[in-house]
Amino acid sequence: MQHHISEHIISAKNLSIGYSNGKKPAIIVAKDIDLSITKGQLIAIVGSNGIGKSTLLRTLAGIQSPLNGTIDFLDKPSKSYSPLELASLLSIVLTEAAVSKNLTVLELVSLGRQPYTNWMGSLSNNDNAIILEALEATQLSEIQHKKCFELSDGQLQRVYIARALAQDTPIILLDEPTTHLDLFHKASILKLLKTIAHKKQKTILFSTHEIDLAIQLTDTMIIMTPETTVHNTPCRLIEQNVFNTLFPEDFIVFDKMTGRFTIK
Repeated sequence: MQHHISEHIISAKNLSIGYSNGKKPAIIVAKDIDLSITKGQLIAIVGSNGIGKSTLLRTLAGIQSPLNGTIDFLDKPSKSYSPLELASLLSIVLTEAAVSKNLTVLELVSLGRQPYTNWMGSLSNNDNAIILEALEATQLSEIQHKKCFELSDGQLQRVYIARALAQDTPIILLDEPTTHLDLFHKASILKLLKTIAHKKQKTILFSTHEIDLAIQLTDTMIIMTPETTVHNTPCRLIEQNVFNTLFPEDFIVFDKMTGRFTIK
């Protein structure tokens, strides 16, 4: 299934996100969100704890319904896609991935081909080629026969990314992909995602607490504050003084020259 190249691969208008259970008034986490995201970029969603980063990501992924507003993929309303069409458009990497760690790396990555295999689940030569390419891109070829329970957190995170790559979708959404990793592995996962976004022209959107790293490594950042949600390149956001609004200023300040936060 070929997707036509659109200027805006993801766009959201007047989006309100949060939770509703039908009876009580909805709990609005963030509102009036407008986004337009183009192809081949690494994009971070950042903001303080509890601001709604994961809620935004899950709403874009279709796991949660928006309370208001619209989400379009390739200029077509997200609601108009069938589940199978969505599976060939978006792959999702969640932190609490419910997957058996008794599988080998190769088996887990192969699950990414599920939307395309016949009901018997047998893999074609094309499927196998895509799986091997995903293992290569994430530097997992050497350990493809290891069981997932034998892996470090950083390796396991690469396996989940490889599975998303094997799904071969134009959009990849990741919720907190660097949690539980040390600085070296956080940086290497983000560099890997950036390489994939640029080389394979994927649109990769992730939520993160690592604002300093995101400033250095992403093409675009979506910044959520209690008042508003803005998105732009890290340089532009620094110029616009947006980072100063993220934390209480009497405690943490953003240094425009170094692009880093410092504690007062």
